Amino acid sequence: MNLKHLATLLAVLDEGSFEAAADTLAVTPSAVSQRIKALEAQVGRVLVRRTVPASATEAGEVLAQAARRMALLQAETDAQMRGRIARVPLSIAINADSLATWFRPVFATVAGWGGASLRLWVEDESQSLQLLRRGDCLGAVTREHKPVSGCDVEPLGVMRYRAVAAPRLRDEYTEGGVLDWAAMPVLRYGRNDKLQDEGLRGRVTELPSQRRVSQIPSSEGFLEAARAGLGWALVPDIQARSLLESGELVLLDDRVSDVELYWQHWRLESPLLQRLSDAVVATASEALR
Repeated sequence: MNLKHLATLLAVLDEGSFEAAADTLAVTPSAVSQRIKALEAQVGRVLVRRTVPASATEAGEVLAQAARRMALLQAETDAQMRGRIARVPLSIAINADSLATWFRPVFATVAGWGGASLRLWVEDESQSLQLLRRGDCLGAVTREHKPVSGCDVEPLGVMRYRAVAAPRLRDEYTEGGVLDWAAMPVLRYGRNDKLQDEGLRGRVTELPSQRRVSQIPSSEGFLEAARAGLGWALVPDIQARSLLESGELVLLDDRVSDVELYWQHWRLESPLLQRLSDAVVATASEALR
């Protein structure tokens, strides 16, 4: 199978279009189209959906995952042959809360490896396995302990979340010492963020059909929105601690939501991937319960 054609397939899927892939590869869009058509003719399957953005078909996902494995091994082989670390993109799926808190020391670790680079996909931890299954990333921080086919799993620890809000918001929705959870506005990170709904269950008899929900797709912005009183939220202990100590946020009750996190990664004999896994697990062990 032509390695140039496989690299073109990855470029189209990563960049989202034939034109953007052509810019990345420094070729014409026509050349990209011809390579994809040649690859599809060879395997006898349509590999790329010509949508905006371009996406892989089921057959394309299988081939893309194999191509990424080959690219990683080829880069490492090249590094060994030339006596230097090749420029290897390490693609990781991670949730925003982890990225904003315990994961950050991994940046310094990878920076010390010379030519290695990171490509992060920020997704809710319950959704990150989709990227791993499609072959878009070689590792993922996830809530799922059951391994994806072809992957290994290592426990990272527990992120502890508590319900918090600005004092003004709590007081506004408290009457007779009882907090009106159903009426109080709430924050969520994005459409795939189910944590807030999970937190509300048990605090109300049923989820309200209509409520004020503000969507803040940034972990730092999410915390700031809670501090400003835009809504209540479940926030990691390690992120909210200073604001709770200063009184800018208050706990709404004593309940905690513990989210167990795992590191899923390809089962691949790769020194670089092993170094990355060691770095992720070691960093998490110092920060998480």
